[in-house]
Amino acid sequence: MNPGQSFLAMLGKSPCTALAPMQDVTDLPFWDLISRYGGPDMYFTEYFRIREGFKLERPILKSITHNPTGKPAIAQMIGNHVPSLVAAACELQQYPVAAIDLNLGCPAPVVYKKCAGGGLLREPTRIDTILGALRAVIDIPFTVKTRIGFDDPSVFDELLALFSKHHIDLISVHGRTVHEGYRSEVHYDYIARAAKTLPCPVLANGNVYSAAKAQIVLKDTSSAGLMIGRGAIRNPWIFHQIRQTQNRKTPFIPKGHDVLNYLRDLYETVRPPSLRERSHVQKMKKYFNYIGIGIEPTGEFLHRIRRATDSSELFAICEEFLDHDKPMPLEPFDLNLKPRDVLAGEHR
Repeated sequence: MNPGQSFLAMLGKSPCTALAPMQDVTDLPFWDLISRYGGPDMYFTEYFRIREGFKLERPILKSITHNPTGKPAIAQMIGNHVPSLVAAACELQQYPVAAIDLNLGCPAPVVYKKCAGGGLLREPTRIDTILGALRAVIDIPFTVKTRIGFDDPSVFDELLALFSKHHIDLISVHGRTVHEGYRSEVHYDYIARAAKTLPCPVLANGNVYSAAKAQIVLKDTSSAGLMIGRGAIRNPWIFHQIRQTQNRKTPFIPKGHDVLNYLRDLYETVRPPSLRERSHVQKMKKYFNYIGIGIEPTGEFLHRIRRATDSSELFAICEEFLDHDKPMPLEPFDLNLKPRDVLAGEHR
């Protein structure tokens, strides 16, 4: 069975789980790490930036050619130049990818201001052209990751019609607009509308932070599965816990020492060989931003971690908070953060 066939077979075994693509976070080393903690059923690459004169980024391509997980790898593209997207899709199909995914949801201003990612949601006619051109050349499953609109979800029904028209094989829906970023509540009713309307499977994405929340989202949306990003960085056991819950088993709850060992494992696994210690500590703070809100409720852990300058200081703080055998559910606390903080907003 080729990767595309195994991917389609997996979608028939509801609910399926996917690691969401997060640029500069969910790379090959992180795939390797998360797979060791009972990872998801499928992995989406970071997005390949596709524009005129593109070259497929080698570090991202390595996630496909050196995929350590034993699970399907889906190659995600972002861009708006139709000839280049078509050429990239044809090139990517020469590699062991299970599907080609088009990003219609990235909310980063540097992306959407160039009318890529979530920026394309302002131009449904342009999306129609892109989907048609890609569907004509993609011989394996073709998937899309989208939000429910740019600044207004009233466009969502039009988007659903386009996805049906072009026979998309899987849609992952993040239940917020691009404008809402990660700060608002997730509008699961729109995901439910997609699951009811589309002929293809739908993955629900947004604020799935525990096995219990996963069951609620699956029930409320009738989706075929879940795509999880930030929740999996904070809690690498989450996919294992979801499967346990589905099988009517009591889900594993890590203790402080388990979380501490995960942080050490994360530090070593994602460290590039040539990166200096202080630079790597700075890189780690991108992960700790997501992890910190599940450690304790006052914000002190996150505050101190953000000011650590070397690994000794970093792990001294971790040991202070995690050198114990108490249960650590790793669910997000409602921290009192400044409005401009990267983590400000709704996490539940």
